[in-house]
Amino acid sequence: MKNYTFLFLTIILFSCTSVEVQEFNDNELNIDENVIFLEYLENDWQKNLNQNPLFASYVGDKRSNDKINSNSIIQFIEERSSEIESLNQLYSIDQSKLSEENQLNYKLKEFGLKSSIGLSDFPTYFLRLNQRGGIQSFYETGNRLVYTSKEDYFDWLSRLKQFSSNINNSLEINKEGLSKGITQPKIIVEGVVTQIDAMLNTDIDNNPYLQVFLNADESIISIEEKNKLIEDAKFLIINEINPAYQRLNSFLKNEYLIKSRDSIGIGDVPGGKDYYEYLAKYFTTTELTPDEIHQIGLNEIERIRSEMDEIIKQVNWDGDFNSFLNYLRTSPRFYYDNSEDLFNAYLIMSKTIDPLLTKIFKVFPRAPYGVIPIPDESAPFTTTAYYNSPSPGRPGYFYANLYKPESRPKYEIPVLTVHEAVPGHHFQISIAQELENVPSFRKYQGITAFVEGWGLYSEELGEFMGIYDDPYDKFGQLTYDMWRAIRLVVDTGMHYKGWSREEAVNLFIENSAKSILDINNEVDRYIAWPGQALAYKIGQLKILELRNKAEKLLGDKYDIKDFHYEVLKRGSLPLDLLEFYIDEWINLTLAS
Repeated sequence: MKNYTFLFLTIILFSCTSVEVQEFNDNELNIDENVIFLEYLENDWQKNLNQNPLFASYVGDKRSNDKINSNSIIQFIEERSSEIESLNQLYSIDQSKLSEENQLNYKLKEFGLKSSIGLSDFPTYFLRLNQRGGIQSFYETGNRLVYTSKEDYFDWLSRLKQFSSNINNSLEINKEGLSKGITQPKIIVEGVVTQIDAMLNTDIDNNPYLQVFLNADESIISIEEKNKLIEDAKFLIINEINPAYQRLNSFLKNEYLIKSRDSIGIGDVPGGKDYYEYLAKYFTTTELTPDEIHQIGLNEIERIRSEMDEIIKQVNWDGDFNSFLNYLRTSPRFYYDNSEDLFNAYLIMSKTIDPLLTKIFKVFPRAPYGVIPIPDESAPFTTTAYYNSPSPGRPGYFYANLYKPESRPKYEIPVLTVHEAVPGHHFQISIAQELENVPSFRKYQGITAFVEGWGLYSEELGEFMGIYDDPYDKFGQLTYDMWRAIRLVVDTGMHYKGWSREEAVNLFIENSAKSILDINNEVDRYIAWPGQALAYKIGQLKILELRNKAEKLLGDKYDIKDFHYEVLKRGSLPLDLLEFYIDEWINLTLAS
C-alpha cells in the first residue's frame, strides 16, 4: 500500500503581557495523539487512493474511475518519494502515547512503508516483464472490476484509451534495462512474446479487450449504447492498442530477446545478489538468509517424502517411488478427458467443503465466493489455480486452470480447493476485509508470508474435515506440501546458488507427482518472480509451530476454533507479530 497525507497541527502561543515562556503539558493542550494518528492514517489512505485509481475502483471508490495507474519510471520515483514522506510523517507521531490497538496500527503501517521503500531501493521497473500478469494481460483488470452503471463501462473505455501509453512506457523502460544489463531471462521473454503474438493474431471480435463490452449487462445499458461502446473499443484496439503491442513485440523479438540474458537467476543481473537477499526477508518477514531457507526446504523434502512412502505402502504399490509417481502422472483413472467435467469437480468439491468448516472455525466471512476458469489467453502459461479477492458488489473468485485437463489430476482437486477457496484465501482475505473498527489500510494489507502461509496451512486442515479419506487424495495433499518445500530449494537454488532450470525441474520430477506441464510452468514462475515462492512454506511452518505450542501449553483449554480465531482476527500480520499475539493469547488463556 502506498501512503497517506498527514494533518499537521501547528500551535502558536502568544503572550501579550510577558515574554516568559509558559509551559504546557499534552493534557493541558488537550492534544490526543490517537486522534492525530487516525487523521494521518485516513489522509494517507485517501492519498493512496488518489495515486492508485485502479485500486480505488477495486475497493469501491469510483472518484477516479476513468483513470489508470502510470507504469513510468517517473511515477515509480514519485511513489517512492511519497512513501518516504509518509514514513517521516508517521515518525512525527509519538507511538508511546497511542492506545494498544493503535500501537498495532502503527507497527503495521510502519512495516508496510519500510518494506515497500526497501523494495524500491532496487530498479524493479526493469523486471516487470513476465508471463504472469504483465503488460500483455491488462484486460484481466477490466474483467475483475464491478459494473453497476453505464458510466462504469464508459469509464473502462476511457481507461483503455490511456493504456497504449503504458505499453509504450514498457518498451522504453525495457530498452533502458537492456542497456544496463538488467533484463528478464530469454525463457520469460519468449512466453510474453507468445502471448502478445496470440493476442495480435486473434480476430477482433474475440479480442480479450473487447470482452467487457460484449458482456455488458443490458439491464443497465441500452443496446444502442452497448453497440456504440463495442464499435469504439474495436476502433481503439485496431488503431492504438494493437499497434502499441506490435511495436513492443517487435522490440522484444528483434532486440531484447537477442540481447537478454541466457541465465535464469536474478543473482546474475547487476546488484542481483543483494536484491535477492532483500527479497528473502521481504517475502518471509524474517531475517532468514537464502542459505538457511534452502536448508529448511531440504529438511522439509525429507520429512514429506517419508510420509509419502507411508501412503505408497498403504495402497500396496508393487514398485519404487518413481514408478508410483509415473503411475499417478499417466494413469487415465486420475484425469478427466474434458474441461467441463474438471470444472464441475471443482464446483462439487467447494460445496462439499463449505458445511465442514464448522468443525474448526467459529467465525465465518460474509462475502460469497465462486469458481471460474482461468482465461483461455493466459491458461497455457500460468499455474494450476489462483484466487482473486472480493470487492464491493463482487464475490471472491477461485480461478481454476482447465487447459489440458489430461494434465490436471483429480487427486489435486481437494487440496487445491482448500487452498484457494475455503478455508484458505477466500476465508482469510474476506475476514480481513470485513474487520470492523480498523483503519482502511489494514483491510487490504496483504503480507505474503501470512496470506500464503495461511493458504498452505489450510491444506493440512483438510485432515480435520475428512476430505483426504482416499489415500490418493492424501497423497495429493502431500504433493502440494512437497511442492512448496521444493520451492524453497529451487527458488534459492536458481536465484542465489547458480542452479540451472534443468536442476530445478528434475528436483520436482524426482519428489512430486505434479504433472510435467505444471512443473515447467511453476519453475518458470519462480524465474520470473524471484523470492515470492519462499513465503508459503515459511509462513505455514510458523503457523503450525504456534498451533503445536498452543495445544501443548493449553492442554484441556485448547480449542482449534479459538486458535484459528486468534490467527485471523487482526488481518494480515508479519510473522513476528503473529507470534507475539498468539503467545499473548496463550498466556491469557492459562491465567483465566
